[in-house]
Amino acid sequence: MTELGNSNIGKSQLPSSLEGQFLVAMPSVKGPHFERSVVYICSHDKQGAMGLIINQVSDQITFPDLLKQIDILGESAGAISLPSPARRMKVLDGGPVDQGRGFVLHSGDYILKDSTLQVANDVCLTATIEILRALAEGTGPSSALLTLGYAGWSAGQLEEELQSNSWLTCEPDPTMLFECAPEDLYDRSLDLMGVDLSMLSSEVGHA
Repeated sequence: MTELGNSNIGKSQLPSSLEGQFLVAMPSVKGPHFERSVVYICSHDKQGAMGLIINQVSDQITFPDLLKQIDILGESAGAISLPSPARRMKVLDGGPVDQGRGFVLHSGDYILKDSTLQVANDVCLTATIEILRALAEGTGPSSALLTLGYAGWSAGQLEEELQSNSWLTCEPDPTMLFECAPEDLYDRSLDLMGVDLSMLSSEVGHA
């Protein structure tokens, strides 16, 4: 899989790069991570692809608990001590790879030099403890999603899955990424594409 910092080579060589787009799982896709999943693609080039599942809320840990584990929030501090955006933040299951690591997809009003990858217009990715500290202190980005883990594809693997109709692809509505509740995102994505799930079959191609 490509390193995050090198993903800019993809767009010039692969016009079909899916960076900044949604993958929406077809009904044929099963398994604990990918069934009814919506994946935001952060990197896609000839070396492979990397994305974050953004519609599955973790039932293992909350954001305040995560901050306590990494010593950003003291053990005696509660969620009430966090700024309002941080109190509302949910921890998402981002995928089966590197599940002990946090990835923050966020608006472009927060940039860490040499650490932040710009994925699309006003959408960035940062995977450092500094952004978690900034979120806890209220100095981070105005909009953000936090995942533990990510989804990765080796060279040509995602293309094969697309050809076998495992995924639908779409350009997300600007408000959907950060404002749509995770539990509503799958159906909202299908609505955006004008897809009726009851009519969907394994023969459907890209929307």
